[in-house]
Amino acid sequence: MILSDNNKNNNIKNENLKPQETDFDKTFDNKFENSIRPKTFNDYIGQSALKETLKISIEASKKRGVSLDHLLFYGPPGLGKTTLAGVIANELGTGIRITSAPALERPRDIIGILMSMKAGEVLFIDEIHRLNKIAEEILYPAMEDFSLDITTGKSQTVKTLRVAVPKFTLIGATTKAGALSGPLRDRFGIIHRLEFYNIDELKAVIKRTAKILEVDIEERGAYAIAKRSRGTPRIANRLVKRVSDFAIVKYNGKITEDIANEALDNLCIDSWGLDNTDRAMMKLIIEKYDGGPVGVETLAAALGEDVKTIEDVYEPYLLQSGLIQRTPRGRKVSPEGYRCLGIDVPAYNGQKSLF
Repeated sequence: MILSDNNKNNNIKNENLKPQETDFDKTFDNKFENSIRPKTFNDYIGQSALKETLKISIEASKKRGVSLDHLLFYGPPGLGKTTLAGVIANELGTGIRITSAPALERPRDIIGILMSMKAGEVLFIDEIHRLNKIAEEILYPAMEDFSLDITTGKSQTVKTLRVAVPKFTLIGATTKAGALSGPLRDRFGIIHRLEFYNIDELKAVIKRTAKILEVDIEERGAYAIAKRSRGTPRIANRLVKRVSDFAIVKYNGKITEDIANEALDNLCIDSWGLDNTDRAMMKLIIEKYDGGPVGVETLAAALGEDVKTIEDVYEPYLLQSGLIQRTPRGRKVSPEGYRCLGIDVPAYNGQKSLF
């Protein structure tokens, strides 16, 4: 069958529109995460100090009959910022609008959302550090006075009208709090960093997820998964799903310590929670750059990753665990990082290492 030029072009376009495997996986994981998100503070595990602060603030706002102060959450990805925003909206007994800063390209995007909100609703903006300057300036009067300054007319007939918007609570989330401008950051009443989870908190997350999935899991099995979850509940939840698939196909469906370890070994996730990319980055620094320091741009080029992925996805846990160090001259592997890879810590100035 001979295709016309138009049909060939359409075929090429359709081929380009086919979803890549990574896109499908991301969509599937997002649906899975949404299905297990807690709805109340009682179900939300971890971040205890923040939860207590929020409970008091929410109760106070209800008694005063005013909207909750605007909130800014920052920290590495996967620690529950989006989930926490949903919990807050539910505890307030109101709705939530969810968007991301890159989606708010034009003034009408943010204006449309603000004008359509109901009184008391929550607006959640992910990656808020990526807001463009125009959208940010539109938010200033909206956050402070619940109003918008709208310009009408042209040249000499230009007029600025102040239009009221319903009182709302803005919740911003970012992995880079330092990238926010000072004026925007100062307009948030509550600013809090979300911390990595400890093993006990991750075990609780894992057991809750397993219960929702109707998967039988032993205490030691939950511990084995928690130990390799990089202190991140999002990763813990995904590993529960992967390990439960393995247990169902290879065994009787019950997750024991041995089955969890076998499944995670098959996924190339070691006892530190490091995957192939983590180990490749650390080995690259050791083998090619004598343990560092080396610039992040050089690392990104050598690994075939972009700088943002290294800084936002891989580095936070490696830094938190003390496996790598960030210096003014670049990244270097710590003595603990050498031990983690099973490599002897190099001597210093010809002397035996003190580490």
